[in-house]
Amino acid sequence: MQKIFFLLSLILFTNTYSQTSIFNSLLKKHVNNKGNVNYKAFKNEESKLQEYLNYLERTTPQKNWSPAKSKAFWINTYNAYTIKLILDNYPLKSITTIKEKGKGAWDIQFVKVGGKNYTLNHIEHEILRKKFNDPKIHVGVNCASGSCPQLGNFAFTEANYDVKTTLLLKKFINNPQKNKISHNEIQLSKIFDWFKSDFTQNGSIIDFLNKYSNTKISTTAKIKYLEYDWSLNGK
Repeated sequence: MQKIFFLLSLILFTNTYSQTSIFNSLLKKHVNNKGNVNYKAFKNEESKLQEYLNYLERTTPQKNWSPAKSKAFWINTYNAYTIKLILDNYPLKSITTIKEKGKGAWDIQFVKVGGKNYTLNHIEHEILRKKFNDPKIHVGVNCASGSCPQLGNFAFTEANYDVKTTLLLKKFINNPQKNKISHNEIQLSKIFDWFKSDFTQNGSIIDFLNKYSNTKISTTAKIKYLEYDWSLNGK
């Protein structure tokens, strides 16, 4: 019995690794180091992306998964289906132009996981944010827009989740196109306004930023928020 369980676990692990590798290779090929996506080229490999989506549709997340494995799985799911949505509507200038029966991109129930249907909003807010209470989720999920934290050119895994999200968070905070930071004044992405409660669980927003910012921010610094750029994060 133990041998059978071991073999089944090994088969499941091998399949998961193989399928995640497919998504990883697609991201590595079509997303540059700044997070810009070559959707035109990506569209030529839709069949490979679909292979990964088919795997997600067959896979039921398990309660005994570690938090890192669960977050990696759901963030990959969110990003893969967001890319699928863009490709299905390509060419376009912004994800905000996508509508289906009066619903915007994040409220269309087109995500299929483990035989169930989800919206992008449900994955982000009801699964990732609600269950895991991790502010780094916001640099993991990608809204396919100019002001969004950059899409990583890699798939998340249980092993790399913490390292990769920390790297993306540092890049996001210190990118002058996303956030403008000086000692006495900061102009921040609207993400820090929309989801303020996620970033202030253990102190102020400035306390959080100072953990990752290359510039030390005064605790009395003035805070403003930048207009959000919803233009497509690629071509």
